[in-house]
Amino acid sequence: MAVLIHASEVPAAERAQTWLDVVCDTLGPLDVRMDRDVPLEGRIEAAQLGPLGVGRIQTSTPHSVHRTPGLIKRGGPALYRVLLAASGTVLLRQDDRTARLRGGDLAVYDFTRPYELVYDSAVQLAVFSLPREALAVPAGTLHRLTGVPIPGDGGTAALAGPLLRRVAEDVDTYRPASAARLATVVTDLLTTTVAEHASQADALEPETRERVLLHRVHAFVEQHLGDPDLSPAVVAAAHHVSLRYLHRLFESQDTTVAGWIRHRRLERCRRDLADPGCSDQSVSTIAARWGLPDPAHFSRLFRRAYGRPPAEYRRACPAPGG
Repeated sequence: MAVLIHASEVPAAERAQTWLDVVCDTLGPLDVRMDRDVPLEGRIEAAQLGPLGVGRIQTSTPHSVHRTPGLIKRGGPALYRVLLAASGTVLLRQDDRTARLRGGDLAVYDFTRPYELVYDSAVQLAVFSLPREALAVPAGTLHRLTGVPIPGDGGTAALAGPLLRRVAEDVDTYRPASAARLATVVTDLLTTTVAEHASQADALEPETRERVLLHRVHAFVEQHLGDPDLSPAVVAAAHHVSLRYLHRLFESQDTTVAGWIRHRRLERCRRDLADPGCSDQSVSTIAARWGLPDPAHFSRLFRRAYGRPPAEYRRACPAPGG
């Protein structure tokens, strides 16, 4: 991410105005209000993920940001923004509603209408800017959800929050083709999270619902790789779909559900075998940790996937600094 301002690198007397200039240049016409006698601390970073704007804000100085009717008349992008509170507490007010967001919570606001953000303590935020047409949720539904907190501890929001945080942290590492695909993933997850919170998930396009379900299945598999009883039937039951539907979902992935589980287990094993920090652990211990407790079976699978037995693969891995 490009660091647009690091307050500690700006003379104290100039920080408030410089911060305001950066906020307006990055987000559009806004008013920033703070105690001018308190030197501002914080930083703002920004990047682009395909058509999505991604920003990170970190500050420990109490202040507020306002989008007033007068500023709206001066123009600005027609965007929805999704705010993720990574840590700390932030207050969002729009349309006579107030959302107090704590770590992991989300909220949507409309940049074309007045709003207020209040930071009264140290916070870290991620802000995703989307074209208004990108969120495939009826405009009336979105209007009812602006300024409404979306708790990050349940439903699709529990999947979206960690992904958004990671995307904001790693956005500079993605290649253009990957960034474009990931932008679609992020948009789908946000659309489903908003629609789910409005109890209108069934109104989404079938393709969007299926893509989001697939993301949730992938996340579930990652979380349960160490369970030797993990199977397509277990995955289907956990997501309240039939086994037949789950298999159809994976047809677009050019693999099967069982094949995906096996691939992810082997990849985790391969990573640990190459990790010097795991050198004191036996091959069988590593395999069992990732749901492959039969040493002979694991050895056959690993050799078929990577061209050599696991012990030989481990010996061939370069030593640290080598």
